[in-house]
Amino acid sequence: MQCEPSTDGKMFDIAPVSLWEEDYSGLKALFVEWREAGVTDLSAYLRADLSRVKTCSSRLRVLRVNRKTLSLFEADSLGHLVDNLDRVFRDDMLHAHIDELVQLWNGQTEFTSHTVNYTLGGRRLDIQLKGTLVPGFETSWERVLVAIEDVTERETARRGLATSEEYARGLFHHSPVSLWVEDFSSVKRLIDEIRLKGIIDFRVFTDVHPEFVTRCMSEIRVIDVNRHTLELFGAADLPTLLMHLGDVFRDGMNRPFREQLVDLWDGKLFQQREVVNYALDGRELHLHLQFSVLPGHEHDWSLVQVALTDITARKAAEAYLEFLGKHDVLTKLYNRSFFVDELNRLRRNGPTPISIIVADLNGLKAANDQWGHAAGDELLRRAGEVLGKLVTTPAHSARIGGDEFAILLPGTDEAGAEKTIEDIRRLVDLNNQYYSGSALSLSLGAATSAPGESLEDVVKRADARMYEEKHRYYGLTPLESRREAALAEAGQQS
Repeated sequence: MQCEPSTDGKMFDIAPVSLWEEDYSGLKALFVEWREAGVTDLSAYLRADLSRVKTCSSRLRVLRVNRKTLSLFEADSLGHLVDNLDRVFRDDMLHAHIDELVQLWNGQTEFTSHTVNYTLGGRRLDIQLKGTLVPGFETSWERVLVAIEDVTERETARRGLATSEEYARGLFHHSPVSLWVEDFSSVKRLIDEIRLKGIIDFRVFTDVHPEFVTRCMSEIRVIDVNRHTLELFGAADLPTLLMHLGDVFRDGMNRPFREQLVDLWDGKLFQQREVVNYALDGRELHLHLQFSVLPGHEHDWSLVQVALTDITARKAAEAYLEFLGKHDVLTKLYNRSFFVDELNRLRRNGPTPISIIVADLNGLKAANDQWGHAAGDELLRRAGEVLGKLVTTPAHSARIGGDEFAILLPGTDEAGAEKTIEDIRRLVDLNNQYYSGSALSLSLGAATSAPGESLEDVVKRADARMYEEKHRYYGLTPLESRREAALAEAGQQS
């Protein structure tokens, strides 16, 4: 670009925005040359060789600039500015300049762009540029007025906001927990409506109208979920997940959701609870749910975040520990500790009469001595299979010693106890048909509580009857039978 003096204009000089008066006639002549050479798509032509853009710039002459321009670009004078234009127009500007040139090429008398310039001190300027062919010079392009607005502060704030949004979205999408963004505004409207109708006790209302809970659940709108959510629930993408929400929130979900609504009714906008959802492949997911109405949306609940932490493994471990505390690992029946606790509970709560069957595994010591403890363990497992299949809640079966079992039958009389014994013998016979090893055999004794009789005494009577059958099985006296049983128990525990 070359500089030419021009007549000062007072209004031009004191304008509060940067103004440039320029001569574009050289650019027009260059365009004529290129058209005659067959150029039709100027954008493609310039982008193919960016040096052509610089050629265009060299055909422009700055005639004058105002004070604001000198101040903005940190120039001492017009000559100082013009001599250093290569420091002003660089880097990011070329592609934006192409857009300006294309607008003129296409016959427009005005052109605009959003681009970047630099002060002579090296400071970046985001600018909004608007140029216009001065009336009377539309043919020659000898006078073009360019106005430059400094939008650096605005663009810096926008870039900062974009960076913050990108950072926030990165945290959202890469979070190691499942995150959901939801709209609960329709739920709030439904709750407000029944409040206006005079409902005071929301819990009683949902007891009477459980369909209200279902309707509220259907009114939730899922806005977005993160990647971990898709992985957790086995969904390929958000549309797939949304199409199968009925498979995710089913079975026992109404109860915790109802509690969530009760809390919202009471004004609790942050909540935590454990829930059960389901993956799309049917897997049961135990989840710790954290629900929060986001700040600024307390008035309409239109933006809610739900965080779900997968605690399935933890719940499985807890369930297993609970199982171990109450069950015998080998037979999968309840253990002696549970038997004692249940005996105490039945003593207090009934129902009566209570029948108790005591069973003892025959031949355990012989199996251990002849075939080893693995054979004995196999007999114990088979006994567990029989008693576990036969006895169901409210009755319970337990392994209370090495080879001894007990069955608690609340609300069962003597006839019911005898029928249970018959069923046990039938299942033992059936079990023996499926196993080729040692035959499974149980000695059984039953007793039914009399009014005022302690359950410990009922256990003793059942135990005594079991030993009567056991000594008949071995052809022993009762004392010998008890000694044999003690030896078997000691051998199994060792």
